[in-house]
Amino acid sequence: MADVPTRRPYHIIIFGATGFTGQFVVEEVARCAAEGPGGTPLKWAVAGRSRQRLEEVLKQAAGRLSMPELRTDIEVIVADVSIEESLAIMCQQGAVILNCVGPYRFYGEPVVKACIENGAHYIDICGEPQFLERMQLQYHTKALDRGVYVIGSCGFDSIPADLGILYTQRQFKGTLTAVESFLKITSGPEGFSGHDATWQSAVYGFADSGSLRQLRKKFGYKPLPVVGAKVQK
Repeated sequence: MADVPTRRPYHIIIFGATGFTGQFVVEEVARCAAEGPGGTPLKWAVAGRSRQRLEEVLKQAAGRLSMPELRTDIEVIVADVSIEESLAIMCQQGAVILNCVGPYRFYGEPVVKACIENGAHYIDICGEPQFLERMQLQYHTKALDRGVYVIGSCGFDSIPADLGILYTQRQFKGTLTAVESFLKITSGPEGFSGHDATWQSAVYGFADSGSLRQLRKKFGYKPLPVVGAKVQK
């Protein structure tokens, strides 16, 4: 990645590591950390409001992955979205911040702002269009001036669909004009459950759909050109 600050203590900081998604991210980063750039291991840390809970997450990951070094080798950074100074200190230590703190409409902007102001690249798993497009409208120029990448939608809402379309496009002999995707979910013996932050994102997103339309008018989007036959719904 271009313009990554190489003199910072950590390549990656996982912010919100104690949350539902953050814990999965911690385990995945731990598995992949040895595959760093140039063959050198990734240096990473976890961040959040509670040092005790962060240490517990590392302890649990160490047990599940049989990697006892996680309990002692991974740094814990205390940072809170409501304390601007703590976010600045966190962002100054990492090249890339993986933000797992949602709903993003309530808690995302301070992290985006802190990353841009302190020269850290930002990645999240957001699927909330109001937040994503508002951040683009408000911070694109500032991020461009600082050479900072702000990348949203790196979660389940987006990545499988994007990769599926790219794969289909590469395998398709001709001009791909439309793709329909289907998702099948099967439950375990205990049934289904949903996370509160995901529920809040959906409820507030539908309730605030009018503001999204107003936001998109400010971009002046033009309709995408229709290629090939129109797909019947």
